Amino acid sequence: MSTLPAGLEISVPISSEFATILSPDALALVAKLARSFEPRRQELLAARQARAKRLDAGERPDFPAETLELRESDWRIAPLPADLVRRRIEITGPTDRKMVINALNSGADAYMTDFEDSNSPNWNNLIEGQINIRDAVRREISLEQGGKSYRLNDKLATLIVRPRGWHLDEKHVTVDGKRVAGGVLDFALFMFHNARELLARGSGPYFYLPKLESRFEARLWNDIFVMTQEHLGLPQGTIKATVLIETILAAFEMDEILYELREHSAGLNAGRWDYIFSCIKKFKLDKDFCLADRASVTMTAPFMRAYALLLLKICHKRGAPAMGGMSALIPIKNDPEANEKALAGVRSDKARDATDGYDGGWVAHPGLVALAMAEFDKVLGDRPNQIDKQRPDVKVSAKDLLDFRPETPITEHGLRMNINVGIHYLGSWLAGNGCVPIHNLMEDAATAEISRSQVWQWIRSSKGVLADGRKVSAELVRALIAEELPKVRQVVGPNTPSYDRAAAIFEKLATDTQFTEFLTLPLYEEI
Repeated sequence: MSTLPAGLEISVPISSEFATILSPDALALVAKLARSFEPRRQELLAARQARAKRLDAGERPDFPAETLELRESDWRIAPLPADLVRRRIEITGPTDRKMVINALNSGADAYMTDFEDSNSPNWNNLIEGQINIRDAVRREISLEQGGKSYRLNDKLATLIVRPRGWHLDEKHVTVDGKRVAGGVLDFALFMFHNARELLARGSGPYFYLPKLESRFEARLWNDIFVMTQEHLGLPQGTIKATVLIETILAAFEMDEILYELREHSAGLNAGRWDYIFSCIKKFKLDKDFCLADRASVTMTAPFMRAYALLLLKICHKRGAPAMGGMSALIPIKNDPEANEKALAGVRSDKARDATDGYDGGWVAHPGLVALAMAEFDKVLGDRPNQIDKQRPDVKVSAKDLLDFRPETPITEHGLRMNINVGIHYLGSWLAGNGCVPIHNLMEDAATAEISRSQVWQWIRSSKGVLADGRKVSAELVRALIAEELPKVRQVVGPNTPSYDRAAAIFEKLATDTQFTEFLTLPLYEEI
């Protein structure tokens, strides 16, 4: 502990293995970035809260008038590095050792290894994740588990890292008595240990940036990139970052976000699940706002279609990759009929993206890579991407982005599914697993956020009425929680106390008078 940089403290013991990641020089970079940028992070989080209050009072977002000239002028992002030119299929998942090996071996063009929505950010997960990535970058990663040996293939997916969002602290690390930003810690440790190694191997340090709400939040990341490259002696523009457009507010500033990161940009991604959650959260107090059962809110819904096409148009205009989002469907064992239905859903999702003009999309399971890749192959042929496919035909207004349909049906089955998924996911998250197959869908924090926010909003919306005429109420929700918890227990088995706690937390999140901005915030204090 005496070797820690002055003013930086770690509140948990550091094993000798963890010390290889938490080295004095790596932590010096963490401390430097925290001191330089934490005040701005706090200002931006405060700006989020102020904007949320204005939205609660009835304000509606629009494209910023002050950046009209930027949107109408002709500019492009910096050229892409060779291994980010083709990104037809990207696989995503947490940073555990088996996942890292299987994802890199999956045949996907890229692997987004995730410290955010598919990761429960307990201390061991975070630092072991950094160890796993470090070993993978150097091709030194292996695993013996369940009588099987896991090793890397010769051909690997390009590694992309998703650090935590701006709203998440790291409670175990403080600088000058203040918690560091979780994303800054994730980013700095990865950069310090791997940036030069990746460059020596013909790649580079690549990132996905989650949950941005404005161009100013993108500018903060860009300034962090500039300082870090300078600190490590790397050429400016070495870092490349793809921004997930997964908030309704960021959808109105996509040009501006690309512009802020233009020397470091690798495009935008249509992060659909968090985007739906963001829409519910931002208009939660509007009595006339209401979305149908989660299963009915697909990429063909008017507001989702407008967002997807606008993202595509903007990216290609700026020479940037447009990446499609995640189909949550996964292969289903022991049920050929249900499995074929799931696979057909994935095919349809990727075929639509490819035909629209997207350059790639996401899957959550190695078994879906080849199937999804085939849909992009049909459209792209031997071209690495279709950035040259411009979409001047796409005309999207603010009204289109705010066309929140479908509003019906809201069913008892849909309400029960939200409750069941919420309890199941929260229980898994508390137990250390942030990426969970539930009812043949891959659930992460984003999909769980839809489940709990829909329930909260249905209780309050004048349109939150079940198809059988009953109003969704806190009393009904509590009654259904009591019925769904035993069903979850039947699936997960006995001796799982985290699920009792999960049910209590879900009830509070769904029925409390105040809306909790992110469900992971109160949960994080419990792990």
